[in-house]
Formats: sequence, structure tokens, C-alpha cells
Amino acid sequence: MILIVGLGNPDLKYASTRHNVGFEAVACLLEAYHIKGEKKKFHALLAQGDIEGTPCLLCRPQTYMNNSGVAVREIMDFYKISVDGLIVIYDDISIPFGALRLRGGGSAGGHNGMKSVIAHVGSQDFPRVRIGVGEKPPGWDLAEYVLSNFSKDEIPVIGETIHQAAQAAACIVSQGLDRAMNRFNLKAPQGGHDGSKRDI
Repeated sequence: MILIVGLGNPDLKYASTRHNVGFEAVACLLEAYHIKGEKKKFHALLAQGDIEGTPCLLCRPQTYMNNSGVAVREIMDFYKISVDGLIVIYDDISIPFGALRLRGGGSAGGHNGMKSVIAHVGSQDFPRVRIGVGEKPPGWDLAEYVLSNFSKDEIPVIGETIHQAAQAAACIVSQGLDRAMNRFNLKAPQGGHDGSKRDI
């Protein structure tokens, strides 16, 4: 069993913010793989289904970003999922807008949601898919920026990147992290999908 976690905040007022792209990527996976029955349990919205033949749990923690690890730990304990069966998708201001970066481990890089996950899991050695949401403009407070909405011009680009993030997570599940890194650690998307099996 693989646990795919998208980080974000649960209130509707946060739905379209930079901090919620992880939630959006999980939504893409739910739709693409026709995974139904998302329910609130273990302090998360949780659904179970197959991705390319592999049983997966798709999780959107409902504890707010800074306590994301609470839900992740509860789910891992209940389903006996080891740390190498965890994939986390989240926003990152330190990589170019519209780009993806996949890694097999590392620090939280200042991201409070990831800090919480790492603290509760007790390890930082798990795959993650980072979505570039743009560098904080001068004079902006960090929290103000990550909780801001995308501009009209940014929306098409970030929409494509979110789809690519979902594809990247599915690729990790089906083909492994190295293959996914070679395929998705690219610059910002140029538009269009790459012809993979699922149009996500």
C-alpha cells in the first residue's frame, strides 16, 4: 500500500491559494483513476483505490497545514505503511514558478507542513513532489504570499503543473522514483500533456 499525501488547508477560502496545490494534485489523481468514496477519517479526507495496478491511499489532511503530520502518522500506523511507502506533494517557493522537483528525501526547506510530516513520521527519507508556486515578492509576508491566489496569467500554467505533479506521483508508484525524476524534474511546462496513459 502506497500513501500519497497532498498538503493544503481545508477551508474553502484557501481552496485556490498557492499553499493548496498539493490538495489539487490529489484531486487530479482521484479523478484520473476514478477513485471514489473519499471520506473524512484519521483527521484527513481519505480514499483508497488502484493507481496503475498498485493499491494506494490518497490523503488530504484536514488538520491545517502546520499540523499535517498528525493525519499522516495516524494513517501510516493504522495501515502499517512504512516510510518508503509515503509520497508527499506540496508547494515550494524556492523553485521556479510552474516547475516540478522530485526528491527522495531531504529537509523541509522551511515548509511548515513538511516540518510537521517529518516530525511525526520520524524520518525525512521519503519521496516528495514539489510544485513551484513562485518566489515571494519583496515586501510580502511569507504567510500572506502562500495564502494568496494565483493571478489570471498564472492560472493556466499552474493548472498544467498540478496535472504534471499528479502524473509524477503516479509515475513514482508505477515506475519508481528514479524514472519519475528523470521524466519530471524539468523546467516549467511548455503546455499540453505528454501522452501518458491517463490524461491527468
